[in-house]
Formats: sequence, structure tokens, C-alpha cells
Amino acid sequence: MAIGLIFNAFLLALGQLSDPRFRRVFLLGVVLSLMLLIGFTAGFAWLTEAITPDEIWLPILGEVQWIDDFLSWGAAFLLMFLSVFLMIPVASAITSMFLDEVADAVEAQHFPQLPRANSVSFGDALRDTVNFLGVLLAANIFAIALYLMFPPFAPLIFWMMNGFLLGREYFTMVAIRWVGRAQAKALRREHIGTIWVAGTLMAMPLSVPLLNLLIPILGAATFTHLYHGLTMRRP
Repeated sequence: MAIGLIFNAFLLALGQLSDPRFRRVFLLGVVLSLMLLIGFTAGFAWLTEAITPDEIWLPILGEVQWIDDFLSWGAAFLLMFLSVFLMIPVASAITSMFLDEVADAVEAQHFPQLPRANSVSFGDALRDTVNFLGVLLAANIFAIALYLMFPPFAPLIFWMMNGFLLGREYFTMVAIRWVGRAQAKALRREHIGTIWVAGTLMAMPLSVPLLNLLIPILGAATFTHLYHGLTMRRP
């Protein structure tokens, strides 16, 4: 397991955070993620109000006319609470659509001797983003139940689960640009231990407000360095 390579990749990525191309992708990811969460919350509240009857009869209370408003506002507040946990998975998935720009910036600065990588088509990037978003949301919603069941292990569960998912996705997306999807998956299986540890390193700051919004950018840059470090060692 290439622990030294992981930390070197992380430090090099950290040193490039001021790159204007990094800032552009960061702002795009945050704005689009906020719009998606706000739109989903508003839509869910509207749907709750639409399917709830205007009046309902309850024992003791009798006829109640405010139940639809109560449920709509309750659904909205519930989703706002869940968005605290879901903002990072959403931002990570959205930012993955713009991975090429981050990876190109890293390679232009640190690997100028390499030819330009193949660009991922918008359709493929969108498909991967939707798949990644679905997996991240499902895993993190499921993890909320595990946090409540095993409170002492909540940080470990959060780091290990998100570390695995982030590492797996970011490494694959970087590798696809150079060797295609099939070979990228083969490389991922070959280096799964290193990738999981690197992904966990990315997941640890996810619980720090504001800093966690930088993780998608930092992760993409780190795994670009990691990919080249691992493949350049090959004969």
C-alpha cells in the first residue's frame, strides 16, 4: 500500500487549491448542489401538501383543517435537516461532472510531459454523475440509521463508507480519461487498498463545515496525482 504516495498526492493537491480553474469548478459545484437541494425540498413539500387532505378528523381534536400545512412544513424542515448530511454527497456527485477541468489543471502543472488525456463526453459524465449521486445518497441515508444504532462508531462508519465510495469513483473517473472504462476498473481492483485509504483521507474533513465543500475538488486533484503515481511505477 503506497502510503507515502497518498500523502504526497494530497499535499500537491492542497498546494494547487488557489488555481483559478479549481475555484471555478468549486463555485459551479456548490451553486448547482444548492439549487438541486432547494428544488428537491420545495418539490417534496408541494407533493406532501398535494396528497394530504385539507381536512381530517382526529379523535379528541375533532375536525382538523391545518394538517396539510403542518405536514408540508414538517417535510420541508426534515429535508433541510437531512441536507446537512446530504450536501456533501450531492456536491461530490455534481462536481464529478467537471472533473476534466480539475485533472487538466493538475496535469498541466505537474505532468507537462504527458500528452493531453481523452475528454469524457458530456453524456458519459452525466450518466456517471447520476449513478454516483444515487449511490452516495442511498448509502448516506442508510448510514443515518447506523449512526443512531451505533453512536460510538458513527465517525468510523462515515469515514470508511464515504472513503470507499469517493476513492472508488474519483480514481475511476481519472483513469477513464487515459485507459478507458474497462482498464480503469481493472486498475481500481489492483490498487483497491491504496484507493480506499486515500478516499478515507478525503472523507475525514467531510465533517468540518465549509472545509468539507472543498473535498470534491481536493479529491479529484489528489486522485489525479495518485493515478499517475501508481501507473508510472508500472513497467
